[in-house]
Amino acid sequence: MRRLGAGAAGLAAAGTVRGIAVAPLAPPVFDPARPELFWEGVRALFPLFDDPVYLNTGGLGPASQLVLNKVTAVSARLQQHSETGHDLLAPARETMAAFLGARPDELCFTRNTTEGNSIIAAGLALAAGDEVIFESHAHPGGSFPWLNQARQRGVVVKLFEPDHASAEGNLARIRDLISPRTKVIQVSHVTCTDGLVFPVAAIAELARARGIWFHIDGAQSAGMFPVDLAAIGCDSYAFSGHKWLGGPHETGGLFIRRDRLEAVAPTGIGAYSGELPHLPGEIKYFGAASRHEYGTRSAGLVAGLAEAVRLQELLGRDRIAAHGRELAVMVHDGLAGVDGIAVLTPQPAELRASMTTFRHARAEAAKLFGYLWKEHGLRCRPVTEQGLNAVRVSFHVFNSRAEAARVIAAVRAAARDL
Repeated sequence: MRRLGAGAAGLAAAGTVRGIAVAPLAPPVFDPARPELFWEGVRALFPLFDDPVYLNTGGLGPASQLVLNKVTAVSARLQQHSETGHDLLAPARETMAAFLGARPDELCFTRNTTEGNSIIAAGLALAAGDEVIFESHAHPGGSFPWLNQARQRGVVVKLFEPDHASAEGNLARIRDLISPRTKVIQVSHVTCTDGLVFPVAAIAELARARGIWFHIDGAQSAGMFPVDLAAIGCDSYAFSGHKWLGGPHETGGLFIRRDRLEAVAPTGIGAYSGELPHLPGEIKYFGAASRHEYGTRSAGLVAGLAEAVRLQELLGRDRIAAHGRELAVMVHDGLAGVDGIAVLTPQPAELRASMTTFRHARAEAAKLFGYLWKEHGLRCRPVTEQGLNAVRVSFHVFNSRAEAARVIAAVRAAARDL
């Protein structure tokens, strides 16, 4: 309540739905003279425990009480009449599309980034020997769909190691792997391992000039910083709602550029994918990305995702990005030169955002992760992919400079104690 009084307008009761309280919190108003009060007010919107300090938005982002209230209220209302709430998807799609710089007919709702990646991998017309290029630091949700196509259809996977020195270096590494058989390039907008930000607009231009499909795994970018898909120029982009967007669990979406829609065959379809007046007959797919949605959906979850997007708009997307970056840079710089600690996140500013990854020379990732949690109350994320043997911290709207300082002090203690 002290946080509420300092930075937010407090709890405002909005009644109940069949005995279920739906009392939304009021988002704080930013005062440039007292930014710390603003972020305290934002923190008060989340029912997240203070102990341990949560630093793993890159793995799973908590939802605000505003979002949870929306899910509860919508779900309860629909249950009262036993209705699906499918009419709620269209306005939520408009909200989500505007947030991402897309058209509503270019967006479908999914359960997570992995599902979006899988729709693209399975839906593109690839044949044995066709090549797909992506980075070696791809999350399993980004790599497994293509490795499955390698097994099922004989697609050839070609990997490149990310260049931590420059954006141009990453372009060069992709360019070097392109051959006449290259059909797809995919990158993680931000790698889940060390937080490297790829130059996606430049990669889109490279792919477009060669007639290659460019897909982005946006699990770590949507909600971390502003994303404008029209400006980027990619063919498709998959994202999760339950990470940086602060949406409910099992929410996400897939963008398919309007003029590329027919290139992605629906691989999972049903009611709401198209029209078929009577059997036998031929399905006429709907002329939008929503053809990849089918069957009964949880409208409450989708409404919750739209609420999360509205909250980000109210808080300010540029402000959110700057806050996360400030804390990540604070840790990045605070650990530089600490004996036995190596910061793996790239040094160039254009290659990093709101995550910082570091390694202990004498302690394995699991040991360092456990030490930071048990001894210092910090919930981080061990990074064992590609043998990195490191720990990652993610900073978002509910984190503070004081928590970033705790990370620095704890890692310095780990350098001494482990």
